[in-house]
Amino acid sequence: MANTLITIINVLEDLITILLFAHIILSYVMSPFHPLRQAIDKIISPMLDPIRRLIPPTGGLDFSPMALWLIIYLVANILRQLILSAY
Repeated sequence: MANTLITIINVLEDLITILLFAHIILSYVMSPFHPLRQAIDKIISPMLDPIRRLIPPTGGLDFSPMALWLIIYLVANILRQLILSAY
C-alpha cells in the first residue's frame, strides 16, 4: 500500500513539474491562443495565481514558477515521509 501511494505522489509530482516547465517554455515560443498552450495554462495558472498575489513579478521577472516548483517538491517530500513513517 505504501509503495502504491508513494508511486502516485511521484507520478503527480513529475507530471506537474513537466507541465510547469512546458508552461514556462511555451510562454516564450507559442501564441497565447494556441490550444496546447491554453490547455496547459488551464492546469498550471490556478496553481500560480495565488503565488503571484504573494510574490508579484518584479522587473519583468516572474518568480512564481520557481516558488510553485519548490512547493510541489516540499509537499511531495513531506507526504512521502508521512507515508513511510506510518507503515
